[in-house]
Amino acid sequence: MKRLFALLALVGAVGFGAPAWAEEKAAAPEAAVATAPAAAPAVAAPAAAAAAPAAEAAAPAAAPAPVVNKGDNAWVMVCAALVILMSIPGLALFYGGLVRTKNMLSVLMQVFVTFSLITVLWVIYGYSAAFTEGNQFFGVLDKLFLKGVTVDSVGATFTKGVVISELAFVIFQGAFAAITCGLIVGAFAERAKFSAVLVFMVIWFTLSYIPMAHMVWYWAGPDAYIDAAAGEAAGKTAGFLFQKGALDFAGGTVVHINAAVAGLVGAYMVGKRTGLGNVSMAPHSLTFTMIGASLLWFGWFGFNAGSALEASGGAALAMVNTWVATACAALSWMFAEWILKGKPSMLGAASGAVAGLVAITPAAGFVGVMGAIIIGLLAGIVCLWGVNGLKKILGVDDSLDVFGVHGIGGILGAILTGVFVDPALGGTGVYDYVANKVGDFDMTAQVISQLWGVGTVVVWSGVVSLVAYKLVDIVIGLRVPEEEEREGLDLTSHGETAYHH
Repeated sequence: MKRLFALLALVGAVGFGAPAWAEEKAAAPEAAVATAPAAAPAVAAPAAAAAAPAAEAAAPAAAPAPVVNKGDNAWVMVCAALVILMSIPGLALFYGGLVRTKNMLSVLMQVFVTFSLITVLWVIYGYSAAFTEGNQFFGVLDKLFLKGVTVDSVGATFTKGVVISELAFVIFQGAFAAITCGLIVGAFAERAKFSAVLVFMVIWFTLSYIPMAHMVWYWAGPDAYIDAAAGEAAGKTAGFLFQKGALDFAGGTVVHINAAVAGLVGAYMVGKRTGLGNVSMAPHSLTFTMIGASLLWFGWFGFNAGSALEASGGAALAMVNTWVATACAALSWMFAEWILKGKPSMLGAASGAVAGLVAITPAAGFVGVMGAIIIGLLAGIVCLWGVNGLKKILGVDDSLDVFGVHGIGGILGAILTGVFVDPALGGTGVYDYVANKVGDFDMTAQVISQLWGVGTVVVWSGVVSLVAYKLVDIVIGLRVPEEEEREGLDLTSHGETAYHH
């Protein structure tokens, strides 16, 4: 335990002593299409940038400070609650149903406590490091413990002159951070030490999630783009990938690929489950898995549509795309499996739905409905290959197929966003906040920007995850003893069981 506390102290020192770095968010397609965790086209996702009344007061004929729109505020707060529902109990039940009876509670516990842990870290330093102006990779720590964030603080949306309460933005973005970390749990389910999971989450959240959120979503907000000179100056304060023009409406890179790569590295580092290939590893309750998938689908409307940060037509577009792409992916996975295996399965339909949700996430507010349908249909088939063919090629025991669904689906969606955002294909295009209109679209350039996002998150998360797992393994050990694994983590790690017969 002394080594555990020492490691936690070390991580805390790293997190609180981080240098001041720049922030911005992914570009937004049109004023109303923005995302807390989502990136927008020409100008990236909304950085919950608080208003600067002092600076404006110095101006001779300063315009009146924008007033919070109560409808937008209410929408973002409701969406934040929906995203929380995705983690607890949605993700917890989806994962819990997929493991064996003896490990049900261990998975519920890991997701539930990870959610709680990241919530606290987000308020302490995560929000400040992700959504303040620093350098291209990190913000500064001026808002530790939400210092200065009051009931009167406001944050930018994707429309000039329209703001929401900064506190609403804080919880919305914090819910994204929490579920991202929870997703990782599925890759090494049924054999990881609980203490190791928690310490890893602290390190990974600090050094991978926060910088990726800053790189993709931090920007100065639309009101900073007054003219070309001001726009250029504001652009230089944005996050690295925002400046590259990478679009991520609600977290294809920041959430899904980021978590999936961490899960894949973890599955390799922790090793395969004891008895894999010789002992049945079948899900113990597909009923719970279906309920969890349904809660994820329901909560995902908050995840994607809420990323517009306004109760607008852009939010409605994201909501419709989330609805239809998910249905298409559930059907394409089910029918493909039916053809290949002779029978359609509940697990396949549920997995397909999650694949569709993942793939449409980066594109939700940027593509038209036909684009969403194509992305959904492709996601079901490609992710089916990801959890079967690719998994065998990689030779890894990714217990609950985190990489096959979230990694492959996230990569597919991120790249196709660059294609279907094209106005000629029904997309919104990339909004130019200086000209106050949708700019000229270059598909090749946009796809290259999307590849920058994909490549950056794969490398960044991969390196951070490898170092973090190795450090935790040296100090605590990643895996429970074989005897405990055979008996089940519910009893050996938590002293309780999910069922009493």
